Amino acid sequence: MSTALAAAASPLLPKLAHAEAAAPTKLKGNINHSACKWCYKNVKLEDFCAAGKEMGLVGIDLLQPADFATVKKYGLVCSMVSNPTIDGLGGIGKAWNRVEHHDKLVTAYEKQLQATADAGFERLICFSGNRAGLDDQKGLENCAEGLKRILPLAEKLKVTLCMELLNSKRNHKDYQCDHVAWGAELVKRLGSERFKLLYDIYHMQIMDGDICDTIKENHQYFGHYHTGGVPGRAEIDETQELHWPRIMQAIVATGFKGYVAQEFIPKRPDPIASLRQAVQICDV
Repeated sequence: MSTALAAAASPLLPKLAHAEAAAPTKLKGNINHSACKWCYKNVKLEDFCAAGKEMGLVGIDLLQPADFATVKKYGLVCSMVSNPTIDGLGGIGKAWNRVEHHDKLVTAYEKQLQATADAGFERLICFSGNRAGLDDQKGLENCAEGLKRILPLAEKLKVTLCMELLNSKRNHKDYQCDHVAWGAELVKRLGSERFKLLYDIYHMQIMDGDICDTIKENHQYFGHYHTGGVPGRAEIDETQELHWPRIMQAIVATGFKGYVAQEFIPKRPDPIASLRQAVQICDV
């Protein structure tokens, strides 16, 4: 961390450290706050859940069924269940845009949908896969064809599949679902309330920009939100280019009742203090 960053952060950190020992934080209640555990690799899930509950989180993102009992122990939900994988399929690079992947993905997702529903959770992530030379139109058709095979079960179980929008400019080269327009067209083609987009604000600032108006004009296609500082996916404070309170106000104005999950990678020595600060920034 640079000297300038340390100086900017120092007035905040003592207050945050003091707050960690205090009673559970009371938030405004307009945003359902969550956080992605993968960003805190050196924090045990038990400790993460305890700290999250105290700071006002209601959920933890991107967990597998083996973790469900732990989040429930702390009165939290898994606000976005992680994707299943089978024979190297189901992750960001190889997923629903290839017909040859569909049979295996259907088997894996049917099991994950059932586990999600059995736990009482409501959202499950999915990905398009990389283009690898595949035309965007054909990729759209293939994704729709494959996802239609599991949507009846998702509808029956009341679990919403959310395809994540990712940037293909800096982090996930060649990923196909990399613009809101492409993802929104997929939502329209599937025509189910149980298929939405995960609007990752970090990724879409890089690809599309125009965040607040995009939310206003396309919120009906979004089932979940992720944060992340631009550039670099660091803390979402004055060190980066987006003004998060305004973005959160745009989300609240749409009537959104789902979850906003912090997905930045802390750069400071106390990652839990950074998370607490982010929740406070986003609590509008």
